[in-house]
Amino acid sequence: MNIGSTTVELLIGFLALLILTKALGKTQITQITPFDFISSLVLGELVGNAIYDKNVNIFSIMYAVFLWGVLIYIVEWITQKFRGTRSFLEGKPSIVIHNGKINRDQLKRNKLDINQLQNLLRQKDVFSMNEVEFAILETNGSISVLKKSEYQEPTKEDFNLKPTRGYLAYSIISDGKMDWENLKDAGLNEEWLTKTLKKNHIDHYSEVLLLEWKQDDTLFIQKYEK
Repeated sequence: MNIGSTTVELLIGFLALLILTKALGKTQITQITPFDFISSLVLGELVGNAIYDKNVNIFSIMYAVFLWGVLIYIVEWITQKFRGTRSFLEGKPSIVIHNGKINRDQLKRNKLDINQLQNLLRQKDVFSMNEVEFAILETNGSISVLKKSEYQEPTKEDFNLKPTRGYLAYSIISDGKMDWENLKDAGLNEEWLTKTLKKNHIDHYSEVLLLEWKQDDTLFIQKYEK
């Protein structure tokens, strides 16, 4: 290994990436879309492979970085100038919960299941589906949540009300599948489940998209849409 040439190539690659990142803006860092994420990976790979490949010289590194940067810039320019291309090149947000109801079609379209949706909600400090009025899956894979009015600020502390204990929600049924372990952990039984389904005019748990229960007897239940 030639330390001198490697040092020079690393410095040039570093400067080229720095200049290109500044020129393209912050989208490559924040990874606003899947395309931004992939382009960042490819750009890093181009420089990394070029530096450690003995058959590649400095000019090849510069050309690879420059060409990839131009291609990314063209895509960004197109999406800014032509609004109709944004949904194809950048994707568009999807409303996965609308008026407190899970939009299963949007979940399927975005290859998202109930467990993944719950995981994203928990990252937004939402531990029960019952708290959500609207949830939007953004183009970068994160989720934005508008809580129901009773769960929004101001809090009870603002009105000098006595705080109450919070409880985690148990997913008893998810995607038409029973979680018997969660049913047991919640201190419930099959008799309770049968009564609950009957009360909501449901013949079998396979008809349920999601059933959540909290210890304060808060229940969220949604059937599959016909």
